[in-house]
Amino acid sequence: MKSALLSLAGLLLGSLTIFTIEQLGHILVKAPEGFDLSTKKGLIEAMPFMGMWHFMVPFLGHAIGTFVGAYFVCKLKVDQPLIKSMAIGFAFLAGGVLMVVMLPQTPLWFILLDLIVAYLPMAYLGYKLGTRKSIQ
Repeated sequence: MKSALLSLAGLLLGSLTIFTIEQLGHILVKAPEGFDLSTKKGLIEAMPFMGMWHFMVPFLGHAIGTFVGAYFVCKLKVDQPLIKSMAIGFAFLAGGVLMVVMLPQTPLWFILLDLIVAYLPMAYLGYKLGTRKSIQ
């Protein structure tokens, strides 16, 4: 039970990390002039006018958030840390796939980068670094 609650906490911490990075990204990388990215319709209309940095912010949020969630569960010494870390990766991957379905106008390069790199590899990296013994 404790392990499941810690896994849920890792998922929530990863989600909070993604949210924070994306909110900071909206401050650092301004929306294309005349578009409101706070709505699905506005986001879809703005996509053809977005540059690479508009897509790198969510990618970094997804990658770092997945890593943070997986690393967190490993540092707290949950049972079966690889399974718990990869479960976080798969949960976020499911969200990424859902976004691709909801926003089919997304550029193919971003879809591939996000789905291939941001979730499962980052969950595994979080596992590897989270379970690594410290050198003393």
